[in-house]
Amino acid sequence: MNKEVVAKEEFLHIIEKEGNMRVPAHIIATEKLMKNMINDRTMWQLRNVASLPGIVDKAVLMPDAHEGYGFPIGGVAAFDREEGIVSPGGIGYDINCGVRLIKTELSVEDIEGKEKKLAEKLFKAVPTGVGASTPYKLSHDELDTLTEMGVKWALERGLALEEDVKSIEEEGYMENANAKRVSPTAKARGKNQIGTLGAGNHFLEVQVVEEIADDRAKEFNLREGQVVIMVHCGSRGYGHQIATDYIHEFMPIARKKGFFLPDKELVYMPLKEEKAWHYIEAMRCAVNFAFVNRQVIAWHIREVFSKMFNIDMVDMPLLYDVAHNIAKFEEHKTRDGIRNVLVHRKGATRAFPKGREEIPQKYREVGQPVLIPGSMGTASYVLVGEEGSMERSFGSSCHGAGRRMSRRQATHEFKGESLVKQLWSNKHIYVKPKSMRVAAEEAPLAYKDVDEVVRSVELAGISSVVAKLRPLIVVKG
Repeated sequence: MNKEVVAKEEFLHIIEKEGNMRVPAHIIATEKLMKNMINDRTMWQLRNVASLPGIVDKAVLMPDAHEGYGFPIGGVAAFDREEGIVSPGGIGYDINCGVRLIKTELSVEDIEGKEKKLAEKLFKAVPTGVGASTPYKLSHDELDTLTEMGVKWALERGLALEEDVKSIEEEGYMENANAKRVSPTAKARGKNQIGTLGAGNHFLEVQVVEEIADDRAKEFNLREGQVVIMVHCGSRGYGHQIATDYIHEFMPIARKKGFFLPDKELVYMPLKEEKAWHYIEAMRCAVNFAFVNRQVIAWHIREVFSKMFNIDMVDMPLLYDVAHNIAKFEEHKTRDGIRNVLVHRKGATRAFPKGREEIPQKYREVGQPVLIPGSMGTASYVLVGEEGSMERSFGSSCHGAGRRMSRRQATHEFKGESLVKQLWSNKHIYVKPKSMRVAAEEAPLAYKDVDEVVRSVELAGISSVVAKLRPLIVVKG
């Protein structure tokens, strides 16, 4: 391990301030997971983040972290509202990629023997893959309305329940989203993609609650043997184009004004600059797009279950929907007192403890649900935010298992057809991928040990396990 990285506790490693770093860097991970992080550019990228203007207290890395674009995936950084910056690389190309969990009153026995039929119906109802489009062919004006309204747009059109809105981060709507800051190219890419899953690691899974680990599961209305559905996707081509557009806009400005850039992929704009706010307003449009996208997907999932199992949609409530690629202004206790900071979370999930007013009222005395997907052959988790997250990670936790090998490497090492057969015969998990190449790219062994990732955040007091979920059916784009 790099000698500059010092182990302080079983779950905490620190890179002290050095060179251009303005703050130290904290890595929340066990020794086992640290070994994965030092083989690529993850630590170099973390040091670069710690060098950015206006960064507050520390740069933080989650246990599922790996190399990303500019910022490492799994990175958390907070910037002062007056002296800080916004960096598209600190949010990522898939703005508001996130996770939602839908509950049912079904038990695993209700699904047995129907896995293939249910998978086929879900695959048909939710378009998957690169460039997938839906019947929702929106004009640019209608898309602008959607991205400025968020999930209220879906509610007005009969694609959401009133209770859904109360169970989404930000209630499915970020204020001051301004569609005028979004390019026609982004709108052209996004107008036919509402209700689509996308490709890569995006998925919908039918899961069973395998184990309850905490009494707070009662507050989440979770029980062992219960069938739930997890959806993981984001803002599709719309958000990707917004990130692309502003990275290209920021670059010449940064060069002209002589901004300190340890890596061009970290290009940023000071919050004092008007152009920074143009990006923030556009980013919020992509955040709202993604909330609506997951909402429409959930609606169609409910339709499938309702018809196939003769259940009412209101009996499929939303547990929660939370982002893990986002930047938001929040109040946090820092070394200089309580400050309003712009928290960048890239591959990191908000994990507020009980009492924070941002948490839905029904969870305010419990803590925020934190949804952690695994790989298609391993467990996923429902966690709950703990007080330690406020001290250690600006109210943040991990976001998944995290890749340990590239997609290209995975396709060299695994065969999709074999994986699909093995998962069914060995674990009784029915996988319906868009292609067998996608199945190979998403092989369970291409990911880190999600159990160890979750153990790391528990040790750190950031979040605690409430329930362990096991996949039954996996639909992959």
